[in-house]
Amino acid sequence: MHNYQAPSNLLQDRVILVTGAGSGIGRAMSIAFATHGATVVLLSKTLQNLESVYDEIENLGAPTPAIYPMHLEGATSHDYDELAEKLEGSFGRLDGILHNAAINPYLSRIKDYDPQDWMKVMQVNANAPFFITQACLPLLLEAEDASLVFTSDSVAHKAKAYWGAYAASKFAQEGLMQTLAEELEHTKIRVNSIDPGPTRTNMRKTIFPGDDINKIKPPETLIPLYLWLMGPDSRGTNGQALSYEE
Repeated sequence: MHNYQAPSNLLQDRVILVTGAGSGIGRAMSIAFATHGATVVLLSKTLQNLESVYDEIENLGAPTPAIYPMHLEGATSHDYDELAEKLEGSFGRLDGILHNAAINPYLSRIKDYDPQDWMKVMQVNANAPFFITQACLPLLLEAEDASLVFTSDSVAHKAKAYWGAYAASKFAQEGLMQTLAEELEHTKIRVNSIDPGPTRTNMRKTIFPGDDINKIKPPETLIPLYLWLMGPDSRGTNGQALSYEE
């Protein structure tokens, strides 16, 4: 679906929640969803970044987005329930979620991995998608056509030495995706993941500081695949781990 040509009204009147919306893939997809008609709920921990994405969407003349600052590391079940309540109160609907937020503080041997850092990575990468999905599921089930998309990674399928909590959390996320896909198989919700491959993001810069980041593809390259999976043209695709590099 690299060459998918999305109609300009692909996501018209839809409400889509994007986590990690302040930068990288989350930012690029938030803008893409908005310019294709969606009202995007921008969720991230850094308000300044969210405001920047908000302004860009506004300047493009797309539907006015919403900002929802949330620090997933310390969020509780009450915080997730409140998120769902505010979505219902403000919009009365939810048609999709892009689970994109992720952290990977460093590469390290398991024997040296700081336990607190392990907990933080699992909280953001594995637990948050579960809690958000669980809280928002009643809204998604009311939609005529809903899509759950997880931003995955190659280490979610074959782990590598030193990838520690990040690899473990991404394996967990893939398991969550597959479980949800089977449980929701007979509903109007489809659940899939995308391994974007090497992409020009802040995480990439942190983990591979010696790389020439300008030689890595920008997040915008991924837009056709994410649009296809979030939009109605991907109906019938469920439980699939897609990869941009394939």
